[in-house]
Amino acid sequence: MNTDAQAASDEQDAVEPARIPLTRALEAMLFLADEPTSLVALATACGAPVAQVRDALAELQADYDGVDGIERAFELREIGGGWRLYVRDTYDEVLEDFIVTRQPPKLSQAALETLAVIAYRQPVTRQQVANVRAVNVDSVVRTLVARGLLEEAGQDGVTGATLYVTSDRFLEVLGINSLEDLPKISPLLADGHDLGDWQEEMA
Repeated sequence: MNTDAQAASDEQDAVEPARIPLTRALEAMLFLADEPTSLVALATACGAPVAQVRDALAELQADYDGVDGIERAFELREIGGGWRLYVRDTYDEVLEDFIVTRQPPKLSQAALETLAVIAYRQPVTRQQVANVRAVNVDSVVRTLVARGLLEEAGQDGVTGATLYVTSDRFLEVLGINSLEDLPKISPLLADGHDLGDWQEEMA
């Protein structure tokens, strides 16, 4: 090989990152995912065949379930047509204590607005809430779920996105017995709007 060709090869090797194992790439993606991610979406993101990704996910499941004798605190589940990481139910009590001791005393304005949208339109997806607020609400929703004010309620039948509803804790904090006791929304909306208009905008 001539000098120029060797130099070009060395330069290419220098800029190409080391190939990441498929299981580790999938693990990184799943840690960031807030909703179940389909097998096809994961395969597309990794640039790998679907069958190979399926085998890698099975390998991760076995790893988390303690194939080496050590069960992880989290598990990989296939739910709603996709894959997602979940903390095992065994640690619910520990997490509840952790959240209670570390949570801030008050909700931010963004959290209050997001909570209000969900309270009046539930069940609703994060994207529907984001459409109303015109901002990304991913982190806010995670905070509200962590503080026990929201909970997951399955997946949307069309998009497969996670649906969210308010929890019993939400009712306790507001001091009401049911969602029927929430203030009527119509007087709070801009002139010329009613609840029906608002729901259509969210849809």
